[in-house]
Amino acid sequence: MSAGRQDQLESHRRISRLRIIDALREDGRMSRADVARLTGLSRPMVSNLVNELRSIGLLHEDAERVPTPGERGGRPPIFLRRDASAGAAVGIDFDHARVRVAVSDLALRIQGERTHELDPTREAGAGLDLAASMVEQALADAGVDRRRVVGAGMALPGPIQQPDGVVGPSSILPLWTGVAAAAEMRRRLDLPVVADNDANLGAVAEAAFGAARQAQDVLYVKLTSGIGAGVIVKGGLYRGTAGRAGELGHVRVRPDGPVCRCGRRGCLETVASTDALRRVLLSDRGRDLTVTAMIDAARAGDLECRRVIDDGGRALGSVVASVLNVLNPELVVIGGDLSPVGDILVDAVERSIACDALPESAANARVVPGVLGDRTQLFGALALVISEIDLPLAGRHSSAR
Repeated sequence: MSAGRQDQLESHRRISRLRIIDALREDGRMSRADVARLTGLSRPMVSNLVNELRSIGLLHEDAERVPTPGERGGRPPIFLRRDASAGAAVGIDFDHARVRVAVSDLALRIQGERTHELDPTREAGAGLDLAASMVEQALADAGVDRRRVVGAGMALPGPIQQPDGVVGPSSILPLWTGVAAAAEMRRRLDLPVVADNDANLGAVAEAAFGAARQAQDVLYVKLTSGIGAGVIVKGGLYRGTAGRAGELGHVRVRPDGPVCRCGRRGCLETVASTDALRRVLLSDRGRDLTVTAMIDAARAGDLECRRVIDDGGRALGSVVASVLNVLNPELVVIGGDLSPVGDILVDAVERSIACDALPESAANARVVPGVLGDRTQLFGALALVISEIDLPLAGRHSSAR
């Protein structure tokens, strides 16, 4: 079996584990059969994954006696429950101009959070130092003993080489290229650290906890100052040969269009990213709006803002149509800074898909906005840590003392 196929199967297993944890996070206690029904996973897979989660201390099983009239005996039903108190996790989300840090319990309930501006023109070490300091502050805010932290997950806007967490060439954080980000953060925090591309982690979060919980084949699009995608195939994350799968932002849509920060002309990012839409409003209409202000105006009926977002959505939809023809996913999730605009953007994407995709591919795919908001990548980073736990939590805690 190829390394890529093994990686995808392992990703499917880990996302399935997260779906089980999420099911119990919402409903508290349930049987294995109920977990299978709620998650859509097969009973044998649920049984195997529940045993894994029990072995590391994330889940427990309790027998509960429920007597019936006239009954004298019988086997009590077995219920699963999660143990969120078994430890804590740290999530770190690096964006183009911002870094966000959160501390959560193992049911992904956020207990402490910090956000700070990030200067993308500074070297990676400065950003890593800043994030490490924010982690310590967030742990203090949450009152969490760092000996209880099982690890940290990082979302980064660029291709990440697995398993060593080295950042590949990125036009968003160019000075991070070649940096072993996971190892560097591990040295600063003295904790296990795992890293992945931000759009990949957005896809994992929406697949495990959000809009794509019942889907097996998903295209997640992160639409911000850059545009990237995470691809879920048969329930597992597909990264590609060098971790570069999903680079939608650098598909050329206008050969004679504006110069992109990657050095080429007419990339999708130059016409559909939030920066591109804001530039159009400024240059054509003299309106210097933040992304939030643009969204609010569009939702209030502002025709100029609606038109600009519609144009960007149609350009994005044309590229998504090609992906539908190639991969045939059942669900397209639009996340990132523009997702709160909702149907205005989704409708534009769907119109382009209807024109540019094969009818069968278009008919099979639903387009929906993400539901996890601006914490999507943060949830993905936290989920990455929890999905990577393979050692008993009690052993981790005792060894950390």
